[in-house]
Order: sequence, then C-alpha cells, then structure tokens
Amino acid sequence: MSLGPAEAPVPVMSNASAAGATARIAVFDLDGTLTWRDTLLPFLGGYLARHPWRWPRLWRLPFAVAAFVLRQRDPGVFKSRLIRIVMGGEPRGAIDAWAAAFVGRLPARRAFRPAALRAIEEHRDAGDHLILLSASPDLYVPRIGRLLRFDLSISTEVLWCGDRLDGTLVSANRRGEEKVRCLESLHARYPGIPIVAYGNSASDIPLLRRADRAVLVNAHAAARKIARSAGIALADWR
Repeated sequence: MSLGPAEAPVPVMSNASAAGATARIAVFDLDGTLTWRDTLLPFLGGYLARHPWRWPRLWRLPFAVAAFVLRQRDPGVFKSRLIRIVMGGEPRGAIDAWAAAFVGRLPARRAFRPAALRAIEEHRDAGDHLILLSASPDLYVPRIGRLLRFDLSISTEVLWCGDRLDGTLVSANRRGEEKVRCLESLHARYPGIPIVAYGNSASDIPLLRRADRAVLVNAHAAARKIARSAGIALADWR
C-alpha cells in the first residue's frame, strides 16, 4: 500500500498525468465519504413521512435498540430490523417510487461533498473503474451509483418475498471485513489492476489496509489515529 502524508489533502491524479497511465479501480464508500451524513435513516424517515399510517409499527423500535445495545451489537441485524419495522411487507412499487424520489433529491439538497464529487470526476477522467461499495441497502444504493455514474455498485442486499419487502439481509452486511471480501472479489474481476480505496470510519480500515492505495477521509479522531499507525493517508473533503 502506498503511504501518504498524514494530514495533507490527497490528490487523485491530474488530467495531465493521467495520459498513458494504467487504469485503476477506485472504490468509494458512501455514507460520510461521498455524503455529509448517513443515508439510511433519512431514507426510512422519509418513507414514514409519506406513509404515516405505518407509524404505529414503531412500538417495536425500542426493543430493537435494546437488543442491539445490550445483547447482539450486530449492525447488520439492527439494520435489518429497522428496515423491517418501517418497510416490512410494503409493495415493491411504493418502495421503488420513494427510492427514486429520495435519490433524485440528493443533489438539490447538497447531500454530496463537493470534494468527493471532484475526486470521482478525476478518477473518471483518468480512465479508472468506479466502484461504489456501501453497507447501506440495495433499496437505493444502486440508484445513487447510477446517479453518480459508477461502473458498479455493491451494497447490502435485502430479501423480497415476491413483490413484498421482507427486509432480512440476504448478503453479508457490507462493512468491516466483508468489505475486504468484496475487495478480493474485485481483484479477481479486474486481475492485475491496482485498487485505490476511500473510506471514512474505523470500520473501513480493514478495506483500506488491503488496498494498493488508500485514503481515510472526514474521519473522527479515533479512526485517524488507527490510520496513522497503519500508514494510511488522511484527507478532509468539504
């Protein structure tokens, strides 16, 4: 892995230096890396706002939170429970319509960090393969990938029962070591092509350690400390 300076802004590659360079794979995390904040809770909250008759289902929410905090501490299980509480049993058409509206509003609401969008464009201009890798669900992440013109989107997959959403996870939760497994599958899909990875949290460190070049962006102090010890470059995207 290439080692970058600790706190300096990290350039991707200038157009001039891109000419004749070997294409790379650029892997971007979503929440907190490309966006200013989490996307799942606004997505679920927006659905509830559109479908207020589902509010009574929230009586189960305190129990889901308590189970997460006191027993399981499994983000994937907690994520699935949130999705099932808010959207479980809903028809695909209603969820797809909200996903289209939710993603369509993101640019107008300035949900994406301008510096992140510039990094994507620099990689695109350099001829790199753009991969969106997110722990957020495939209910809307692929739409964000298409909006930002990524070549491939990898996100946490949820279960449908026919035309109705179940919400159980049918893939591993795409965070932590699971992102490493996804990176290894990208190595197999694009053999011999170096991978540049961008993440924003301590859970992204395993992925960043395994990339050929890595940048931790917008991270809190604890994650920055881990990144420094691992020789991972740091950057602040605004």
